[in-house]
Amino acid sequence: MTQTVLEHIFAGKIIAIVRGIRSSKMIGLAKALERGGIPCIEVTFDQSDEEGVKDTLRGIEAIRASLGERVCIGAGTVMTPEQVRQAVEAGAEYIISPNVDEAVIRETKRLGKVSIPGAMTATETAFAYQCGADIVKLFPAGVLGARYIKALKAPFKHIPVTAVGNVTVDNCAEFIKAGAIGVGVGGNLVSPKLVDEGRFDEITSMAKAYVEALNYEA
Repeated sequence: MTQTVLEHIFAGKIIAIVRGIRSSKMIGLAKALERGGIPCIEVTFDQSDEEGVKDTLRGIEAIRASLGERVCIGAGTVMTPEQVRQAVEAGAEYIISPNVDEAVIRETKRLGKVSIPGAMTATETAFAYQCGADIVKLFPAGVLGARYIKALKAPFKHIPVTAVGNVTVDNCAEFIKAGAIGVGVGGNLVSPKLVDEGRFDEITSMAKAYVEALNYEA
């Protein structure tokens, strides 16, 4: 399953980051993203309180129960090994964190799932990969820029990286050209306002725009 998930992530080039969306809206949102050509969805943990954590897990479970293997579902902002276990039990196939935490990475791999920790520096990137990360999330990509990612990839050609943070339709292809295997996109794609108002067709249209931009060479 791990290899299949990695193949999905590499082929799709984009992970939709779902943040601040209630679990009751998850199925409609996931279907809208899938219609737009984005099957990889990261539901981020709301770390503000226990109810937020529980609702994150309900959201993952809802997408898995409704769409099954049609989407590749992961958990984001995973901060502890316990949250890794909770996310996997809910149906997450990959675990994404904003930082490099060896315990989180090793627990993810112990459970046979894909590990995508967040890093910024060369030291963090190398250490994450050494700990077992499958892909390293370079964050914040919008601040670092594509030139930074290109420079970092020079000594780290063997480490797959994604670009996350202020990735737009206009700049997403630049990160692929710089050497990233894909991008993660949050609010620029998954707008809480559009979700709340049920304007899922607009989210589908935005998803299609990102897919078209990322497959410019295809």
